[in-house]
Amino acid sequence: MVVLVSFVGPSALAQTPEQPTLPTLPAVDSTDDVDLQVPLITVPSLADPGEENATLSQSVSLVLVMAMGSIIPALMVLMTSFTRFVIVFSLTRNAIGVQNIPPATVLTGLALFLTLFVMKPVLTTVNDEAIQPMLAGELAAEEAFDAAYQPLRGFMLAQTSDADLRLFMEMADGPQPERPEDVAASTLVPAFIVSEIRAAFIIGFLIFVPFLIIDLIVAAVTMSLGMVMLPPVFISLPLKLLVFVLVDGWVLIVGSVVASVAGSG
Repeated sequence: MVVLVSFVGPSALAQTPEQPTLPTLPAVDSTDDVDLQVPLITVPSLADPGEENATLSQSVSLVLVMAMGSIIPALMVLMTSFTRFVIVFSLTRNAIGVQNIPPATVLTGLALFLTLFVMKPVLTTVNDEAIQPMLAGELAAEEAFDAAYQPLRGFMLAQTSDADLRLFMEMADGPQPERPEDVAASTLVPAFIVSEIRAAFIIGFLIFVPFLIIDLIVAAVTMSLGMVMLPPVFISLPLKLLVFVLVDGWVLIVGSVVASVAGSG
């Protein structure tokens, strides 16, 4: 340590590092105007009205598409024959005695495609008279909705019974329309749904009758033979499946339901 001090010397130890000097700012007189350059921030949508309208149009179109995506399934159920098909198929499965075969997904898909098959003329008219003109800019949204409702209203009127339509017209609080074509959608749609449910239950009853007869015969035979411990369903279920396959039951049921819709129209 002594050697290091003697080598460096006392003058070197006493020297302190030089502090950096700060630049001096010019004095600003308080009476002078200070020009502060603030960058200008512009919003494109406010600066360019054309771009704002384009963005707004795209947003409205996106909202309309999302709204239609949520409304279309409800319209498919409430304003088409989907309700009749899915109820008849469910009653057929229960009449046979199998609870989960065919699965509900299969029956719903079959009902959906049969609905598209039956409603093809109506949907084609809706596409030609409402959807395509609206996409081409020839019709506004409200005019397109009115044009799309016209063929659907004709279909529902053809499928709705007069008694159901008269019932909802009487329950509606307002002036009674002079013609069925003047009935409001809030009155026509529930009357149409009730008529579809009634028609589906009538078809389901006719399907239940032959399977019920098979159950009664099997139960009477097993009881007469003294086979009390044997559930009749163990014998009746294979027989019902055999009869259903031999008569090609699904083809008969699908053809009958489609013919009932076409015959009403």
